[in-house]
Amino acid sequence: MNAPDDGANAAPSAADIDAAIARVRAEVAALHGELVRYGLVVWTGGNVSGRVPGTDFFVIKPSGVSYDELTPENMILCDLDGDVVPGTPGSDRSPSSDTAAHAYVYREMPDVGGVVHTHSTYAVAWAARGEEIPCVITGMADEFGGPIPIGPFAVIGDDSIGRGIVGTLRSHRSRAVLMQNHGPFTIGVSAADAVKAAVMCEDAARTVHIARQAGPLIPIPQDKIDSLYNRYQNVYGQSGDARR
Repeated sequence: MNAPDDGANAAPSAADIDAAIARVRAEVAALHGELVRYGLVVWTGGNVSGRVPGTDFFVIKPSGVSYDELTPENMILCDLDGDVVPGTPGSDRSPSSDTAAHAYVYREMPDVGGVVHTHSTYAVAWAARGEEIPCVITGMADEFGGPIPIGPFAVIGDDSIGRGIVGTLRSHRSRAVLMQNHGPFTIGVSAADAVKAAVMCEDAARTVHIARQAGPLIPIPQDKIDSLYNRYQNVYGQSGDARR
């Protein structure tokens, strides 16, 4: 489906849509390598998806395929109901088992351009305890604007996980949620931004875990968290960056 015409701009052409799909296929395929590089996944678990701008489509990895076998051509194009678009490259494969969750997030959160799920060790450990990661380091305040929350327990197979992600993050500044007994899901303005959030989520999970083993954690006052978050999101980095 094409994006709706708002009356101010013409709907994208078929060539524009094809080019956008090709760009997202290449980006999503490459970003899976970042999950491996940062040690966020084991075997074939985890996934990255990216919304195709100007369309009602997103791209996600195939289920159970080795990371070193992922290519732009075997990424799978889905609509926002999570159904594979027939006749497109990769459509002969089954998409990730988390596809319904990703689709729900894209339907309910139109500003989200990327979704990532990992099985990173320390974040999963917090999820296994059903415990949010408290905001006790400035890097968490910068990136997440507070603690990384826990989402409800939900089983794979339908949009239950997606409902838990959206229900948790809609009322939170965090771009990461730890689904109870499962693991982290992150969102971003793009697939690359969601991958960054996944990397930073695991870094926070590891650091705070280690700190807590040594003694009591020192909380950061809420006004300082707010100030750090505002600076990082609106001042830090280069002008025009989608994320700092």
